[in-house]
Amino acid sequence: MTVDYLVMAGYLLGIIGVGWWGRKRAASKSDFLVAGRRLGPLMYTGTMAAVVLGGASTIGGVRLGYTYGISGAAMVFSIGLGLLALSVFFSARIARLRVYTVAEMLSLRYGDAARVISGIVMWIYTLMLAVTSTIAYASVFDVLFDVPRWVAVVIGGTIVVGYSALGGMWSITLTDMVQFVVKSIGVLVLLLPIAVVKAGGFSAMADRLPHGYLSPTSIGGQTIFTFVLIYTFGMLIGQDIWQRVFTARTDKVAAWGGTVAGVYCLVYALAGATIGMATKALYPHLAGADQAFATIVKHTLPTGIKGLVLAAALSAMMSTASGALIASATVANNDIWARLRPRTRHEAPTGAQDHDEVNSNRVAIAILGVTSMVIACLLGDVLTALTVAYNLLVGGLLVPILGGLVWKRGNLPGAMAAMIAGGAAVITFMAIDGLLANEPIYYGLLASLVAYLTVSLVTKPTEEAIVEVWRRRLTGRPTDTPAAHATAAA
Repeated sequence: MTVDYLVMAGYLLGIIGVGWWGRKRAASKSDFLVAGRRLGPLMYTGTMAAVVLGGASTIGGVRLGYTYGISGAAMVFSIGLGLLALSVFFSARIARLRVYTVAEMLSLRYGDAARVISGIVMWIYTLMLAVTSTIAYASVFDVLFDVPRWVAVVIGGTIVVGYSALGGMWSITLTDMVQFVVKSIGVLVLLLPIAVVKAGGFSAMADRLPHGYLSPTSIGGQTIFTFVLIYTFGMLIGQDIWQRVFTARTDKVAAWGGTVAGVYCLVYALAGATIGMATKALYPHLAGADQAFATIVKHTLPTGIKGLVLAAALSAMMSTASGALIASATVANNDIWARLRPRTRHEAPTGAQDHDEVNSNRVAIAILGVTSMVIACLLGDVLTALTVAYNLLVGGLLVPILGGLVWKRGNLPGAMAAMIAGGAAVITFMAIDGLLANEPIYYGLLASLVAYLTVSLVTKPTEEAIVEVWRRRLTGRPTDTPAAHATAAA
């Protein structure tokens, strides 16, 4: 294992070095939070694929393949479908808004009152997403290196927080590209074919696997439907995803680059489920399905390659962790704290304001990074934590966000009612039926939709001044014309 340790250590040191180099490029708020909105097709595709395919997609995807067979690909497949839908139907318009957060978009569409409550919901989601990735890489260390979980959490968390705080989105983007390449080679090129060969090939696997493992629906139709509701729709509205859309150089880069990343996710979904099936054929009696990924790596791969694949797993987890962490910090700093602190920034010149914004976001990343590590030490189930996060996100924000993009009659009272009704229903039914039950998201979306439609129709439409500015931003037209200023002032 000495060579494997050296490979992993070299990878981690390289990530730190890339993050430090990215620090030089994070001179302004735009650079720090959205990489200056300058990413071309290649970097955009790599960073988008890296952020959506994290610990839950890698460890969780293999776990579901181990438990249910090929239908275990449904969760990650739903993520890929969501990314494709976002890229084809919405990303161009989202990129043209030129905002930093989802809550800022809601503020533009409905008015400023929508910002704080949506920011709180989004902040909880992004923080829990960072926690799930932290739990995921801790589970790898648990099995392979026999270290206490808190040690694994502290080591990995310190690295993620370090390069994220140093260079913000530029550091994260540069490390994401490295992680995307390592992950593609480690999981798709090396682990997948080696695992299948070790299991005797597909025909031998079919003979040794339990009945139903080759059925695309053995995980259950209701579960697949729930995955689509949670993950497909979650991809459409998550701050961590939108923040990557904001990094695109043009709306066309956002649309095409995201489409390629979505197709990559579909391939990754099938690969994860197949690796899980191979693990089931070789090691049918593991103590826990969460050990499937680490077990197949530890017992089937040769020295050197094992280290590279482990580095690939850490790549997946750290990409999502860093993306969720900067998203959580952006929401906390720009949508919650900025609404509450005294407004004295007008006294400072523009350069000083940018410097202050960068520093405040760095502090937010550090604080929330430590918070996510503490929560990760207390929780243990990566899929449960991820499901709770997506339930709150989709149940509370899906309807007002998509409604704002496609329905002109939607207004602020309707959006606020949808957030409150959907969030309350999700929390209530998770408490009644369990955190992993399918019902909370069903009732949450229904309550949110009914509240949004009903309240929007019985109250006054959104003020024309807000609507005019929104239309200009959505179509990419300038909003600093005299007419726009007059409209906004009204």
